[in-house]
Amino acid sequence: MLFSSYIFIFIFLPLVLIGYFSFNRFYSDKDYGKWWLVLSSLFFYGYWHPAYLSIILSSILVNYCLALKLQTMDFCPRKKAFFICGLLFNIGLLGYFKYRDFFIENVNFVFSTDYYFVKLALPLGISFFTLQQLAYIIDVYEGGARGKRFVDYSLFVCFFPQLIAGPIVHYKEVMPQFEAKDNKRFNINSFNLGIYIFILGLFKKVILADTFSGWANEGFDHTEVHHFFSAWGTSLSYTMQLYFDFSGYSDMAIGLGHMFNIKIPKNFNSPFLARNIIDFWTRWHITLSQFITTYIFTPIFRSFKNLNHKNSLIAAFLTMLIAGIWHGAGWTFVVYG
Repeated sequence: MLFSSYIFIFIFLPLVLIGYFSFNRFYSDKDYGKWWLVLSSLFFYGYWHPAYLSIILSSILVNYCLALKLQTMDFCPRKKAFFICGLLFNIGLLGYFKYRDFFIENVNFVFSTDYYFVKLALPLGISFFTLQQLAYIIDVYEGGARGKRFVDYSLFVCFFPQLIAGPIVHYKEVMPQFEAKDNKRFNINSFNLGIYIFILGLFKKVILADTFSGWANEGFDHTEVHHFFSAWGTSLSYTMQLYFDFSGYSDMAIGLGHMFNIKIPKNFNSPFLARNIIDFWTRWHITLSQFITTYIFTPIFRSFKNLNHKNSLIAAFLTMLIAGIWHGAGWTFVVYG
């Protein structure tokens, strides 16, 4: 179900909003509103592929149990073992669905074998809800997050505005907002702001991104007739398509969050106005850049005995390599990283 579809805007969203604030009003001391959002989000996720519900539900259950176990343990080798199991589970789940065929393809090429491709369709949002849960497991292990109720953890993972493509949120950022009494009541000002931001994102996606997409596809379909200007026009059209599509989706997610009185972090900040490449990466997909810095670059850099400029460059190289591979299963992503 797309944010820009009629069924989402005129049927799904109004029903979820009415149900959520009605439960909060008449059963304010219960978790019915949260459960309504969880079930609605799962319906949203499984609308096109109901079979994938088993994947996200299994992921939520395993990570929740691991996190509960980690919260009850002091720092010891056993706690570290549980933590490593959590990392391996999440990375393994993502690797199986996203990279298995890529791995088989390269094994066949190198060793002249003939292993069959699995041809698994990539489950929606698996990269994002896996990263979100990885961050939670790490925060719990380091004592930076604590959550004991299953409904809270489930809502944190599958809240539908940010479920498919982010922005990536942290437990300690979003869950206190669901607990605040004022946020449980319908707020017309927050709702109006949400509609405004959602419409801006919808304009980016439907008008700008889809228009640039037509030009880009036309150019890529006729590469043999390109001259200098048409080649650059096609490349820049694809760049604009990618930006307006992703930033538009992020804006719609932020707008939807405001409708529920939940502030989802900003994901783009005019990246093409950046002064240099460092400034660009602080403006483009901000929540992913923050995740990469906090959970990949910093641990790699700190693993070196000498924290010097040379080792910082090595850490940056390895970090971008991982980020490149995360974006897709192909050698172009490896080379990009």
